[in-house]
Amino acid sequence: MTEEPETPPADPARLRAIARRLILPHVLLTAVIVAAALWFVLYGMKGGDGKETQLAATSECAASAALTPKLAPLARGDIAALAVHATPRPMPALTFSGGGGPVELSSFKGRIVLLNLWATWCVPCREEMPALDRLEGIAGNENFAVVAVNIDTARLERPKAFLQEIGVKNLAIYADSTAKSFTTLQQSGKVVGLPTTFLVGRDGCEIGVIAGPAKWDGADALALLKAAALN
Repeated sequence: MTEEPETPPADPARLRAIARRLILPHVLLTAVIVAAALWFVLYGMKGGDGKETQLAATSECAASAALTPKLAPLARGDIAALAVHATPRPMPALTFSGGGGPVELSSFKGRIVLLNLWATWCVPCREEMPALDRLEGIAGNENFAVVAVNIDTARLERPKAFLQEIGVKNLAIYADSTAKSFTTLQQSGKVVGLPTTFLVGRDGCEIGVIAGPAKWDGADALALLKAAALN
């Protein structure tokens, strides 16, 4: 009778190696599935919310968006540095003082606004202030307003004294002694230094921005602002 070959005893180390080869792919596959699910929760859903937010902002700024194709070609000459946005976005909620009480930027909705941030210690700000005053005198009405907000945080008597010194006649006096308006715009990446001037649509959305001074009472600025105010 033929004897059955004897089965050698199992090698524990070899068995562990076989088990690792069998189990490891399943562990890796499970880890990949869990990671993919986590990515979808953290980023996929967030992306959806971001898309909804973008759509809401686009709808909110539809009036300003309709203006940008007409205004972009007019940003030339004295105001060539004006960056006109292809997709206007809502301006942050800003509050400053004026006329003895708090004033919100949103209270100007319905008018085209040229929002200028300035300070007495800013030499370019001081140089462009007379042009802004003349612009308000030329174009200021129920459709358009220059809103120049001073952000001095010390020696608060200086802004009013400076405006009186240069003979400002048309600009309303607005101030933010906390400079919170500047900080809010800075944190949102909208402003770096002074002066900074925003062109804001009737819907309260940012149409364009210019960093640095400009000849606001010149023919180029007047042509662009007239086109904005008439639409």
